[in-house]
Amino acid sequence: MNPNIERLKLIFVAVFAVAVVGVAVWQVGWIMPQKKCEALHRWWDAGQRVCAMPVMVTDYTRRPAADKQAEAAAKAAIGRGPAKN
Repeated sequence: MNPNIERLKLIFVAVFAVAVVGVAVWQVGWIMPQKKCEALHRWWDAGQRVCAMPVMVTDYTRRPAADKQAEAAAKAAIGRGPAKN
């Protein structure tokens, strides 16, 4: 067989193997943690790969919200309370 064909075959196999490893690293390192974080109703920062928990201002100030319906909607949006329709 032509040696150029053998060399090209090896190059294509190597590129394919590197691409497969790259996709596997992407899935395990970025996509799977992102889906797990979003399933917990948290915020995913793709730049730093950090799963952050949203915090309401009333948690820091210990002051009750003036509008209870808005507070319930905010808690439902971050996954801390039942959703009210």
